Amino acid sequence: MTDPLLKVDDLHVSFTKGHATVQAVAGVSFTVGEGETLGLVGESGCGKSTTGRAIIHVEKPTSGSIFFGDTEVTALNRSDLRTLRTQVQMIFQDPISSLNPRRRVRDIVAEPLDIWKIGTKEERRATVDAMLNSVGIDPTTSGGRRPREFSGGQCQRISIARALVLHPRLLVCDEIVSALDVSVQAQILNLLEDLKAAHNLSLLFIAHDLAVVKNVSDRVAVMYLGRLCELAPSDVVYRSPAHHYTAALLSSAVDPDPEVRRTPVILAGEPPSPIKPPSGCRFRTRCPRAETRCAEEVPEMREIAPGHQVACHFPIGSE
Repeated sequence: MTDPLLKVDDLHVSFTKGHATVQAVAGVSFTVGEGETLGLVGESGCGKSTTGRAIIHVEKPTSGSIFFGDTEVTALNRSDLRTLRTQVQMIFQDPISSLNPRRRVRDIVAEPLDIWKIGTKEERRATVDAMLNSVGIDPTTSGGRRPREFSGGQCQRISIARALVLHPRLLVCDEIVSALDVSVQAQILNLLEDLKAAHNLSLLFIAHDLAVVKNVSDRVAVMYLGRLCELAPSDVVYRSPAHHYTAALLSSAVDPDPEVRRTPVILAGEPPSPIKPPSGCRFRTRCPRAETRCAEEVPEMREIAPGHQVACHFPIGSE
């Protein structure tokens, strides 16, 4: 494990409307190393996108701390936070709506350079052209066009170019291929891997598709109802999951090999409300292994093997 570039410690994010409070993120802790890709996976509504948005302060954390290198992000004033964002960029889920429909592609990618007044006009244009070329967009034929003239995959390439033009150290990728066709997903993922190597990037890759996360991640963190339930190297999670929720997710994943047969794990009950989550372990109301202790005591993340952590009183294999 390399030295952590990003460290998230006991992160909480809550939203209040009227008398109701939603605990979107409840005590999440993890690190992302230099040059590492950490996959953050979970079902819709588990809080993974809110976690990513809190890291760059699109959503303000309720409590906890976030360190980028030696800098505590949560302690920065507005001006310093703005400066830090040149080093931490986010790529959003919807590639089309994340781009200004009134602006031309070259101007969209150049906007960060213009805001920070980096280089001369000619140097900015050369930088933008080089970045567009690196993501597979021809600046000569496409630089003067607007986002509506491109497909979803092309718009995501433009979004990636805009995120990389300031040469950040960390990319937060929020479901960046979920709205794309499978063939286009593969192109974007391959592009991201190439750019990661070329620019020495670290990635927090947020997704609900386990197959996608497996292909791009060094480690995988599994999230359920605002809390992490398992964290381990990618191959370990897919070969021998320790948390019952992780096993259920894996059993529902589609494998491209028609010879592969999985026994589906059917979870009981309905997903609980984040407004009033279950006591103790939040997964206990759907867990096949739940006992009285699970309702009384919150399971904390603990290491069961080198680099493999799980938040479960009765992990798989402990029987």
